[in-house]
Amino acid sequence: MAGLIKREDIDEVRQRTDIKEVVDGYVTLKGAGLGSYKGLCPFHDERSPSFTIRPQVGRYHCFGCGEDGDVISFVQKLDHTSFHEAVEKLAARIGYELRYEDGGTGPSREEVGKRQRLLDAHKIADEFFRAQLLTAGAAEGRKFLQQRGFDRAAADHFGVGYAPQGWDALLKHLRGRGFTDPELKLTGMFSEGNRGIYDRFRGRLIWPIRDIAGDTIGFGARKLYEDDQGPKYLNTPETTLYKKSQVLYGIDLAKRNIAKDRQLVVVEGYTDVMACHLAGIPTAVATCGTAFAADHIKIARRLLSDDGTGGEVIFTFDGDAAGQKAALRAFEEDQRFVAQTYVAVEPTGADPCDLRQTRGDAAVRDLIASRRPLFEFAIRATLRRHNLDTVEGRVAALRESAPVVAQIRDAGLRPGYARELAGWLGMPIEDVTRAVGAAAKRGAPSAQAPGSQAPGAPAGGPQASGGARSNGAGFNSAPGSGQNVPGVAALPPSGVLPSFHRPDPRDPVASMERQALEVALQEPAMLGGAAWERFATARFATPAYQAIHDAIRATAPGFSGDAVQWVEALRQEVPEPLQPLVSELAVVPLPANTAEAVQKYCRDILARLFELQITRVKADKLGQLQRLDAGAHPEEFQQLNRELMMLEMERRSLRSDA
Repeated sequence: MAGLIKREDIDEVRQRTDIKEVVDGYVTLKGAGLGSYKGLCPFHDERSPSFTIRPQVGRYHCFGCGEDGDVISFVQKLDHTSFHEAVEKLAARIGYELRYEDGGTGPSREEVGKRQRLLDAHKIADEFFRAQLLTAGAAEGRKFLQQRGFDRAAADHFGVGYAPQGWDALLKHLRGRGFTDPELKLTGMFSEGNRGIYDRFRGRLIWPIRDIAGDTIGFGARKLYEDDQGPKYLNTPETTLYKKSQVLYGIDLAKRNIAKDRQLVVVEGYTDVMACHLAGIPTAVATCGTAFAADHIKIARRLLSDDGTGGEVIFTFDGDAAGQKAALRAFEEDQRFVAQTYVAVEPTGADPCDLRQTRGDAAVRDLIASRRPLFEFAIRATLRRHNLDTVEGRVAALRESAPVVAQIRDAGLRPGYARELAGWLGMPIEDVTRAVGAAAKRGAPSAQAPGSQAPGAPAGGPQASGGARSNGAGFNSAPGSGQNVPGVAALPPSGVLPSFHRPDPRDPVASMERQALEVALQEPAMLGGAAWERFATARFATPAYQAIHDAIRATAPGFSGDAVQWVEALRQEVPEPLQPLVSELAVVPLPANTAEAVQKYCRDILARLFELQITRVKADKLGQLQRLDAGAHPEEFQQLNRELMMLEMERRSLRSDA
């Protein structure tokens, strides 16, 4: 029987796995100081990057929402797996063979997690469909691809396959690979009738739909034969793996280029994605049977690093009424982006696949290059609904289009488009400007995305007036503190550990104590020799920081692990409400750009801490000296003076060493 994974193996997987490589598969990361990286948080919607990782300590922390953890918890949360499954996935990734308690060798096939079984089934089905495309029965499928300009290499690159005609080709194949009917029912690849389950996809061209990590989670199927009574396109239904509102076809192939080029192109179909990539637009993706909506935007923004420093989202739509309607739906979601949004519509109504067939790759690139701002498209589409040859029509058009202009985020562009609108309507600019201003005052849809904040706003978001405030990371601050500077962990509702309150961010002592703990967690080697003696005997005025200092003193003696194990050991030593604070201190970037600068910064901070401790001890001894009767206790008086002199010499030595 398989048992629990051995603790030492879990530690080994955690230590050997590069958290940056794993996170890179989900979040676009940028350097944020020596050894630190930042990106848009995958756990909440934000405009300014506050998600930070520090590979040396193997942890991540979001300074906006407070999510934190190690590489195992990251995989758990992003892939929706159990702890056990996450460790196994990471172990497989680095080729590490896990050992289990009681001599087990790992889960049996029947015990493998449901999600992994579903992924295995999809992977095998993917391989099956691709192999079938090369058979004689798939001639119609190959013909379809050839007619649209896709050769064998293109089909291989995108994993295109073929579902054979008949009722049970895939069913038999997966049964033969050990999958049971109850498992197969959960995949979405089969339908169920009076006689049991049968293949959902039959006689169709197949596109694998993959998640951002590259795992196949569903399929899209295109009808090939006239006697097929089903819809033209048939996708996997909703399953535990496949949520169409969260899926973008081609994201696995496009993610790197989206991040590098700061561009996302949204097209309407699988062949359009293929055509764009082959034509030199490798940032194209498509939704799968649904409109581009909020969940898709979250994925896109993380890849774009949508933080107000550039980037563009380009929607391509057919020129017909349905395409225009889709473009206006996209405009409704426009304000969720910081990046500029555009629309590219081919005048003849041709989609990227048609363009590539008839006019070549350059025509596809030209289509994307001809993009227009989405709000311009929305304004013109609004005007087309009215008869501008009549006074009544122009007035109605102004009333409907003025709120669109009022939504333009860029205050510099808004007056320019008000003038454009005046020209399109043939009305005085003053009338149009007045109408736009009135629309803004009436509350045109906000330019700020729900659940996010404007560029440059504090990551914690707006604060309610009065009472205690939270920065979203589980930290409490007193009313009037002015800002959410990370400091201490929030109290549970029950009031456990009531002495842990947020220190005043203006308090230089609390700030210095925090910096000293950052050094201790991130650069523990700086605490060797005499520095450890000084650090261990230091007193911290802030209760939360003192609790972490106590954990360091309890853990450091005899500790022989690496930086990843060091931080994890400290997390386990502190009270549970303070564990997020330990992660935060371990990942916050140190203000230095070179290894030498880091060493100097750490020495300076520790010297300041030690000097503060000396100042405190001196104050205590000066108080004793003032209270002492020198005549009655001459020896004690002399001893205190000697100690004060030694403390002053030590303080001066610290300054000269720093």
